[in-house]
Amino acid sequence: MKVVTSFRVNAAELLGSFLLTLVVIGSGIAAQQLSPGQLGLELLENAAVTCAGLYVLIQLFAPVSGAHFNPAVSVANVFLGDFPLTRLLSYIPMQVLGCVLGAWTANAMFSLPTFEVSTHHRATVAHGVSEVVATAGLLLVIFGLVRLGRTKKIAGAVASYIGAAYFFTSSTSFANPAITIGRAFSNSFAGIAPSSVPLFIGAQLVGTVIAIVVVKVLYPKESGDRS
Repeated sequence: MKVVTSFRVNAAELLGSFLLTLVVIGSGIAAQQLSPGQLGLELLENAAVTCAGLYVLIQLFAPVSGAHFNPAVSVANVFLGDFPLTRLLSYIPMQVLGCVLGAWTANAMFSLPTFEVSTHHRATVAHGVSEVVATAGLLLVIFGLVRLGRTKKIAGAVASYIGAAYFFTSSTSFANPAITIGRAFSNSFAGIAPSSVPLFIGAQLVGTVIAIVVVKVLYPKESGDRS
């Protein structure tokens, strides 16, 4: 039974991460093709589709794996919840693999080279600060609601936060080390050059640490589900 359960949760993280990357990159490519040269509109289209898709994916996979799709969420879960380290070590490879496969598939769906590398350089101080803020805010939303016992609100709250963070951060809120790696494999609107990936992941890890501390201070005790 443990083997079956482990397979199910890991498969859910793999598939969820794959589909999330399809949503993010696919909608970015579509936005470029539908609204060429109109960056504001392209970003709005990308954000709206990501928001809707993320909500659906969380609702679909949360009962199976918790719908992390994000190493930052999984790491924070270890420090803030009852999430075992052994499961973290299996989740992260599934998340990264799912995101890379999602990028390749998104490229193929829009007749772009399947295996390509992004040339969109994003390694600036502003982008780094944005990723710290975006990641810390995302984790605060998730674990704040968990500790308030409002888990049924998480899907809508996370989707809304990410949609907003597309616009209030200069990095467009990647807030996810796995999808940051995946987006390096698409030279599209949503892509990121491999040379910029370390800065983003480093900033996301800083945001994760900040969020863990803030959650422990603001929400020291879990309560029953009052949603």
